[in-house]
Amino acid sequence: MTTPVQLRPAESAGRRALWLAFAAAVMTFLLPLAGLVMSVFALVVSVRAVPALRSVPKPIGTAVAGVVVSVMALLLSTGAAALQFYLRDEYAAYDECMKGAGTVTAREGCVNQLEQAIREKIPVLDRELTYPFAP
Repeated sequence: MTTPVQLRPAESAGRRALWLAFAAAVMTFLLPLAGLVMSVFALVVSVRAVPALRSVPKPIGTAVAGVVVSVMALLLSTGAAALQFYLRDEYAAYDECMKGAGTVTAREGCVNQLEQAIREKIPVLDRELTYPFAP
């Protein structure tokens, strides 16, 4: 009978950092503010995992991948949270409109009002995209 192999904390630090980074990326798409907090936590764990893995002769690839994924999640969640904060009045008006909408047509009107308000707030979305190589 063999005894189970127990990993020392330094040896599992890279995997833990990578899993936290993936969780932060998923959380970013579900709840941007929670993803922001989670990605900062994952970044700290990933950065701390690099020296821990160097102290034992283990490759640091998983910890570096955790740093990269958590930085990307941090950038995405920061952008999404900033956009939600910038459009908070439009979302509040949409929420009030949907509370009073009793029919499908009224709900579609609320969606159209939201789209128009976002286009007015972000004029870049209203422009036509031109492609330089389009026929």
